[in-house]
Amino acid sequence: MKMSANSDNVADIYIYGDIVTYSWYEEDTSATTFKNDLDALGEVDTINLYINSPGGSVFEGVAIHNMLKRHNAKVNVHVDALAASIASVIAMAGDAIFMPKNSMLMIHNPWTWGMGNAADFRKLADDLDRIGNSAKQTYLAKAGDKLTEDRLQELLDGETWLSADEACELGLCDVVEEANTMAASISSEILQKYKHVPQNLVNQQTTISASEMAERQRIAEQAKVNSSYLNDILGGVI
Repeated sequence: MKMSANSDNVADIYIYGDIVTYSWYEEDTSATTFKNDLDALGEVDTINLYINSPGGSVFEGVAIHNMLKRHNAKVNVHVDALAASIASVIAMAGDAIFMPKNSMLMIHNPWTWGMGNAADFRKLADDLDRIGNSAKQTYLAKAGDKLTEDRLQELLDGETWLSADEACELGLCDVVEEANTMAASISSEILQKYKHVPQNLVNQQTTISASEMAERQRIAEQAKVNSSYLNDILGGVI
C-alpha cells in the first residue's frame, strides 16, 4: 500500500495485492499496516481508495472496512481492475464506488480449512455461516433496494464475478467509467481457490520465479506450525 496527501487535503490509498494477517511482501496489506498508514495521514477531508486485490483474510478485511467507515473523510473507492472476495467488502466502505467498464467485483461465501472431530467441523460450519451473514449485511447496506437478500445469497453461492455494469445494476457500484488497461492483481495460489475465474483473468497470470516460489513455500511451512492456533481464530478464512 502506498499513500500520499496533496495540498487539497486529499489522501490516495492503494490496496494492490493480498489482504493478509502478516505482511510478507511490499504489496500485501494487513489491518495493522493499513491503520499505521492511515494514522500517519492525519486529518484529511477526502480519501481516494484504489483497489486491485484478489482478497485474503476476512477479519483483516473487515477491520479495514470498519476503519474506513469510522473515518471522518469522504471515501471514494476506485476498483482499478479487481476487487474480489474480502476486497469487495472493503470496497463497500466507499461513499461512492467507481468501476471502469473492464473491472470486476467478485463475491462468494467465506471458506476456510480446519482440523478436528465432527463436533469441531459442525462448529466451524456455524462460524462460517455467521461470518457470511456479516458480509451479506455489508453488501445489502450498500445496495439498498436494488438487491434482495435472497438474490444476494444466490450470487454468493455461485461465486459470482460481476462486471462493472452488473455491479452497478445491483447497487454495488455507483459510477461506471471508461475501460482502462490495468491487469488484475491475482496470483496462481488464489486462482486455485476459486471455481469460476473468468478466462481473461487466467490469461493475465504472471510466472512466479523459482526463488519467489521457494520463499512462499517456506512461509507456508512456517504457517503450518501454528495451524491449531490459526484454526481456533479462523485466520485462514477468505
